[in-house]
Amino acid sequence: MLRLNSVPESYVPTEEVKEARARVRGRQTLVENRTKYANKVHGLLSDHGITEDVKPLTVEGRESLRGLSIPTPFDTLLESYLDLIESLTEEIQKLDETIEERAGSLKETQLLMTIPGVSYYTALTIYAELGGIDRFDGDKEVVSYVGLNPVIRESGDSRIEGGISKRGSGRVRWLLVQAANTAVHTSNDEYLSRFYDRLASRKNSQKAIVAAARKMLVSIYHMLDRREVYDPPGVTA
Repeated sequence: MLRLNSVPESYVPTEEVKEARARVRGRQTLVENRTKYANKVHGLLSDHGITEDVKPLTVEGRESLRGLSIPTPFDTLLESYLDLIESLTEEIQKLDETIEERAGSLKETQLLMTIPGVSYYTALTIYAELGGIDRFDGDKEVVSYVGLNPVIRESGDSRIEGGISKRGSGRVRWLLVQAANTAVHTSNDEYLSRFYDRLASRKNSQKAIVAAARKMLVSIYHMLDRREVYDPPGVTA
């Protein structure tokens, strides 16, 4: 028998949440499109035997690529790809400004940004995808909603904890794992670092960092529920 925690099934987001979702999801679409054209650049160069390490996402990289000599019509295609990457980069930068401004104006995201490793973009994404925290009946429900809950398989007297369910927003899971990595390896978050080190000594580092991301999400639930800044010793995890 496969067992998952229940999550809220019906939810009508507020206009504020809808607006936040539009911003962060729009940015994600722009980034994905830019990556697609960067991959096209790499593919085009590979087809012509050009194997140097080129970086079409940087200004210097694009300048270097524009100096290449390749046959027609591939030179025109390359120029088009680079122009599109440049245009998308400008749009991403403009959107980043509005995301940063919005994150700085909301109480919820201001609280989230007190967590080491959580930037304005991560904060607004978490806020946008979770919506109103009061719609969740406890931290376990939030963890399940995001898909960071372990899948439990029960058969007779045996109980096996498998990998995470991966339900909900993959972007939020990825951002939480990145934030946990920063908190543990860069920001020296004592609370998460102790937890990570203890698990990593018994399991592999990937499982430990996912568990640390789950622990961070539990903290996030209680922060938003209590409207308190990040104070892990006071969080029941």
